[in-house]
Amino acid sequence: MSEHPQADPSKAVNPQERYSKLTMGVCPDQWGVWFPMDDKQIPWEKALDEMAEAGFSVMETGPFGYFPKDPDRLAEEMGKRGFRVVAGTGWGILHKAEAWPETERFFREIGQTHAAVGAQFVVHLPPMYRDEKTWAYTDDRELSTQAWNLYITNANKLGRIMKQDYGLTMVLHPHGDSHIETPEEIARVFEATDPEYVSFCLDTGHIVYGGGDPIELAKRYPERIGYVHIKAMDPVLVKRAHDEDWPFGKAVADGVSVAPPAGLPSMPDLIEALAELDKELYVVTEQDMYPIAEPGQPLRIATETRKFLAEHGLGQV
Repeated sequence: MSEHPQADPSKAVNPQERYSKLTMGVCPDQWGVWFPMDDKQIPWEKALDEMAEAGFSVMETGPFGYFPKDPDRLAEEMGKRGFRVVAGTGWGILHKAEAWPETERFFREIGQTHAAVGAQFVVHLPPMYRDEKTWAYTDDRELSTQAWNLYITNANKLGRIMKQDYGLTMVLHPHGDSHIETPEEIARVFEATDPEYVSFCLDTGHIVYGGGDPIELAKRYPERIGYVHIKAMDPVLVKRAHDEDWPFGKAVADGVSVAPPAGLPSMPDLIEALAELDKELYVVTEQDMYPIAEPGQPLRIATETRKFLAEHGLGQV
């Protein structure tokens, strides 16, 4: 990975100022939550209580429907635990014409709820071509030129709707087993989408999983980075997953997503690279670990992760 960037001596004098534009947050993925409803997931009330206990105060709400959809109820539940909501999240198919009406409807529902509670972002998670639970193929692994062009057209359209109608910035999210995974695919997205309406979620773990370097990507495309998911992957398991063509769900079940300081990227180096961008960024902690192996595991890991990241400058919560 990248070497530690040289800090500006004038900034090093006041470390708090250097990192002050980076705001740490949390989301349900840090608690192993992938779905709105699932009997293997922790109840949302308990997760929310534990997120507050772990020391977080900034929230990305994760799979829409896990927390209450009603904006008044959502604001009440977040408020009484001291949380500020900054983003919502949703899956949406962009590369199939017949899927667009449902994608638009779903994201308008997300947009309406999250605009009402003062959020600023909506994270678009790309559909995966292998099912997260059964690991069976559900879509083509490679998009045709026609499907790719529609993907870009609808990404721009959805971003425009989110911004113009709800005041939310849409950030596209790379993901294992999706059509936005490798450095080449990410670059292709940057080249084709309209930066006025489509920003990018620098998910550090998924970028590593896709064979990329999030530090180099942040340096190369600083203007496109609008939001961050900060997490790490075990490079040995990443290599094995690709060598043996594992589904992403199997890789997660086998422990590919790890808590820092383990894994890649190097978190101190990454935080320095984010500080060098000199822009306001929400940096949301995650660790893919569905299903949870043991009760209490997410709270312990999240607390330790928050403290470790804070030791390296990511301390604004």
